Amino acid sequence: MKKSTLIALAITAAVLVVVPQFLKNYGVYLLTYWLIYIIATMGLNLTVGYAGQKSLGHAAFFGIGAYTVAIMMKAGLSFWLGLPTAMLICFVVGIILGFPALRVQTIYLAFATLGFNTAIWLVMRNEEWLTGGTFGINNIARPSLFGFSLEGNVPYYYLVLGVTALLAVLLWGLLRSPWGKAFTALRDNPIRAESLGVDTRSYTLLSFAIGAVYAGIAGALFASLVQFIEPAPFTVGASIMMYLMVVVGGPGYFLGPVLGAAVGVILPEWLRFAQAWYLFVFGAAVVLLMIWLPDGLLSIPDRIKARRQSREASAARAAAAKAQGAQA
Repeated sequence: MKKSTLIALAITAAVLVVVPQFLKNYGVYLLTYWLIYIIATMGLNLTVGYAGQKSLGHAAFFGIGAYTVAIMMKAGLSFWLGLPTAMLICFVVGIILGFPALRVQTIYLAFATLGFNTAIWLVMRNEEWLTGGTFGINNIARPSLFGFSLEGNVPYYYLVLGVTALLAVLLWGLLRSPWGKAFTALRDNPIRAESLGVDTRSYTLLSFAIGAVYAGIAGALFASLVQFIEPAPFTVGASIMMYLMVVVGGPGYFLGPVLGAAVGVILPEWLRFAQAWYLFVFGAAVVLLMIWLPDGLLSIPDRIKARRQSREASAARAAAAKAQGAQA
């Protein structure tokens, strides 16, 4: 990792640790909400950005994590028992969802995952005996840790911040390992990857499973943050928004989810001054961004570097041609 990137990360971490002390409750709540979506989109970035798969069903895993924790806590069980249970369920379901990716790709895979999201959402809405249906599940408690209550917004924020940092470190280690190189090989050229000995079948399934686990963890934290869940936050529209966050931040860039989640969560709040027009302004900004920066915001440095190298190469060719003409 570059020194400048390390310095930027250190400054960002320091700001995130200190800034809640100067915010009101809603500001802390919004930051926590943003961190939760960073976790969810980190998983989607692994599936989409690094492994090159197409998924419009990420919100379903987000919902599975939220409902698993909510149902288990309403049954009197601990959050810390519900969280690993949610992770396990998401991992297994993620592997199952990955099987269509072994047979179909691109838009067809996207439609398959979209159908999966719709099916899970219908279960959440219609199976009232389990999920509460449209009435949802309320009074979801926030957990305690080593005897310390995390009921307040600030303590819960620090819990989510710690989990986000831990998951980011784990993902960074995964991407630097042979697994990470196999994921990028799968994205760049599956046939060549297979010819080099990469088990494309296993890594395709793993990309969905690990991404689903990240979404499940985010959903579990989301349930305790809002303390009430119902099917609305887990629709196909939510999956499309998560996909948009990855694309806007920069698919395949490690910090893409940080920037993408900020655009999807914090930017709409800043645009509320426009009142009835803020959704239009937000949508127009995203469309323009996709036209000018199809590889996301974090591709800007790479684009600047490529243009500079192109100008230098053109200047070198011109100088060589001039020198050759002078010799002639």
